Parts: sequence; C-alpha cells; structure tokens
Amino acid sequence: MSIDTTAPAATTPSATNDPTAPTYDNRTAFADELIRLARTDERIVAVCNDSVGSSNLTAFRDEFPSRLINVGIAEQDMVGVGAGLASSGMIPFVCAAAPFLTGRSLEQVKADVAYSQHNVILCGMSPGMAYGELGPTHHSVEDLSWLRALPGLDIIVPADRLQTRQAVRAAVASPRPTFIRVGRHKVPDVTPEGTELVRGRFQQIRAGRDVTFIVTGTLVSRAIEAAAVLAESGIEARVLNASYIAPLDVEAIVAAARETSAIVTAEEANVAGGLGAAVASVVSQLEAGARVPLRILGLTEFAPTGSTDFLLNYFGLSSAHLVTAAREARAHA
Repeated sequence: MSIDTTAPAATTPSATNDPTAPTYDNRTAFADELIRLARTDERIVAVCNDSVGSSNLTAFRDEFPSRLINVGIAEQDMVGVGAGLASSGMIPFVCAAAPFLTGRSLEQVKADVAYSQHNVILCGMSPGMAYGELGPTHHSVEDLSWLRALPGLDIIVPADRLQTRQAVRAAVASPRPTFIRVGRHKVPDVTPEGTELVRGRFQQIRAGRDVTFIVTGTLVSRAIEAAAVLAESGIEARVLNASYIAPLDVEAIVAAARETSAIVTAEEANVAGGLGAAVASVVSQLEAGARVPLRILGLTEFAPTGSTDFLLNYFGLSSAHLVTAAREARAHA
C-alpha cells in the first residue's frame, strides 16, 4: 500500500461548488429540526456557552425559554451540566463552536460523556476552517482525531441539510453519546432522495470501478465534481460519503480496496488520526492484493489566515486537487 499525505498540485481549474446550485448553511437545518423535535419531546433541552447566536439557538430560546441553559464562557461546566441533565433523563444538546467544545472540554467529554455513556448530544458548530479569517484559534481541525480515540462516542459529519436533520433525529433516538459536526460553510444538497442515515455506514453517492473517493462533510460536493471531471476521460470514480466517522464503515472500505484500483480520502481536518488514518488502518491490514494505493488529503499544519474557500484550496481540498490525487493514485496501482 502506498500512502502519501502531501497535497497534489492541481492540474485542472479549481472548482468548489457549482455556482448555479443553491447552497445552504447546515446550522439552519440543525436548528429547525431541533425545534421540530422539541415540540413533541419535553426531554429535549439545549445547553450553550454564550453562543445562542452562533449556534443558531435564537428561535429555540424564543419558543422554549425555560429549556435553554446558557452557562456563559465555561465550556467544561457546559459539558458537565449536559451530562447531569442526561443522567436525570433529559436529552441535552450541548452546543458550542467546535474548537471550544472539543479543545477546552476534552476531559469532560471523555469522563462525563463517553466513559459514563450518558446520552449527551455534543454539537460542534462551525467546524473545520469555517471561521476562516479568525485563524487557528477558531479552526477546529483536531476534533475528529481527539474524539475518535474515545470509545463509545458516535461521530457524525453530515454532508448537507438533509443529513443534518437525520443526524439530529438519530442522536435523539440513540442511547449513546453523539458528536455532530454542524457545518457553517454553505454546501449544496448532495444526498440522493430516499437515502437513510444508518449508524456506522457510509452512503454511496456515485458508483465507480476505477477509484474511490472517501470524503466527509463539506468535501462531498467537491468529490462529486471531481468524479464528473474524471468521467470525461473514462475514469469512473466511486464516491462514498463518510457521514459516520465512528463507528467506521469497515465493510465499505474493504469493498473499495478490493473493487477499485485506488482510494483517495479527503477531510477538512488534520490527517493525524482522522478519517484518512482510519481508512489506512483498515487497508493496511488487508491481504497484499487488496492494499491499493491510498492518498490522504487534509491538513498537516496550522492554517494561515484567509477565507474558508481559500484555505480549502490552500490545503489541496478543491475538486481539482481531488482529480489530481485520483490520477496519481491510479498511476501507482
């Protein structure tokens, strides 16, 4: 198996989302679904860290003022309060900007939520590099690596507004703790009609026999664009939406390794311990004939200051970079 985590040089014009397709902020879908469920389930409460606006909880607060707990800038207390509420039979949605929810509260997430197996729903708002110009202090690119190491914590990264709604419903129905990455960067709808969000399963967005893209969150739409470009030259790319990072869809990864000639992973996160590392762990343990070339795209350093689109392109996460990575991976097959 050949693994390369360096960003490839783009050989086709950079493309993000189709400029003619409408795009949406997943936080809106999150807030709408939360309110819809709360109207019929009085156990649902929201806990935040002085982030009513950035967590899109204003409408929830207005409709359910007694069911919103704002602890102020005290993220560790916020997670502890959520765990306490869950232990008393409530269903708490603990909402904060992803870097502060995970980075400042990791001990509480580990001990009070994951280890204790309380049904706390951790909502990491504006993850990845969604805060763009605010820089590394506000970027959340380590969260997947940190949280993947915690047993018993489900991790969901919705690709669009439909999956965001599905993730909220799945978390409420689950007896386990869940972390949901709620994207701020606007993305188009990519989930095919009728596609269900199933725990521990990827969704196949596009079939292909030549190369597989395993991507997550904001990058799913870019992988779809890359697959369309590759198809123009006769290369059929399978696109898998890794909506569940934990538990991992090992079967889909094994099938991709055995049925296509190369795999490219892409994540708006650090590659150390993230999605690509998880895929590599699976592929490296397969029989020799199935250890296909693997390219892992993502971050390896702190980001500079810039818009989210600029930063995604800077780290080789444009659709053009995905095309190049797929061609290079297949060349080593």
